[in-house]
Amino acid sequence: MKTYKIAVMGGDGTGPEVTVEAVKVMKAAEARFGFKTELTDFDFGGERYKRTGETLPDSAIEEFKKFDSILLGAIGHPDVKPGILEKGILLKARFALDQYINLRPVRLYPGVPCPLKDKGPDEVDYVVVRENTGDAYTGAGGFTLKDTPNEVAVQSAVYNRFQVDRCLKYAFEYAKKHGKKARGKGKENTLGLVGKTNVLTYIYDLWERAFHEMGKKEYPDIRRDYYHVDATCMWMVKSPEWFDVLVTGNLFGDIITDLGAITQGGMGIAAGGNINPQGVSMFEPIGGSAPKYTGQGVINPLAAICAMQMMLETLGEDKAAKKIEDAVKFVTANKMKGMAAGKMGYSTSEVGDLVATEVAN
Repeated sequence: MKTYKIAVMGGDGTGPEVTVEAVKVMKAAEARFGFKTELTDFDFGGERYKRTGETLPDSAIEEFKKFDSILLGAIGHPDVKPGILEKGILLKARFALDQYINLRPVRLYPGVPCPLKDKGPDEVDYVVVRENTGDAYTGAGGFTLKDTPNEVAVQSAVYNRFQVDRCLKYAFEYAKKHGKKARGKGKENTLGLVGKTNVLTYIYDLWERAFHEMGKKEYPDIRRDYYHVDATCMWMVKSPEWFDVLVTGNLFGDIITDLGAITQGGMGIAAGGNINPQGVSMFEPIGGSAPKYTGQGVINPLAAICAMQMMLETLGEDKAAKKIEDAVKFVTANKMKGMAAGKMGYSTSEVGDLVATEVAN
């Protein structure tokens, strides 16, 4: 029986509540599919920062390297200035653990309301591969003449060929294994590069050249498309069925995945993975800590459950991951009244129970 060591950070606000439900479902999958997890809790987040002034120390990074994966609830505290926890915990973990892929499925599940007219699960079904360690997020830049009328702020978007190539490699491999043809939903697997070659003529020229060079040489069976990011946003709303797998840089990926989240039913169902294919990855619900709902038992745990499902898939537990996804689809289609906090028709723990029961059956 294979055993996985999982670091668990419940984090802030409703994060611990949804993480408990994700673990509940994971334990149901363990019992059915014959693997085990050893969980270690870490209390990094707003409350610890308020007590100690500490975000994520270097010692924690070294400890995380001993785990197979990290399951995160949420980071963000109303009493802590925005940016401190996000940079000090989330970005630090992503960069220090070289989690260079942010993987974001945009899939509308049965029964989940979609704000797009006449669009359903068959149309909203694609994945965004976002490069996760470069771009404007590297911190390159600064101020001159700060707090004067002539103040200048510079924040540079930076990429090297190594970063671009390894992200593209992951995206091509993902499209090969999980594209629409691989899932029996289309005639070909397609990888679309999202950029802005008409304005960002250095960075996305690099991305586009690398994209076509790798595709022609190593993945001739995968169709290659290119989309300007602004056009991508329009077609994500008008014709999401056009997309299969998208790959893009950090900043554009950050923006379009939030747009994708609302088309799949909102932050209560959206999950993501910060992935190092050769190291330790971290999985999280996208919706944030939602502090106003803390302790009320009304927050939707499905995004956290789906994040855990992505974790198991990345670890190689494909059968368990598939069963969990099917269980979530069953619950959204047949049980829940809505996705919003307090409007699900069930409490947070009851939704976890529904999914766990379906996994166990």
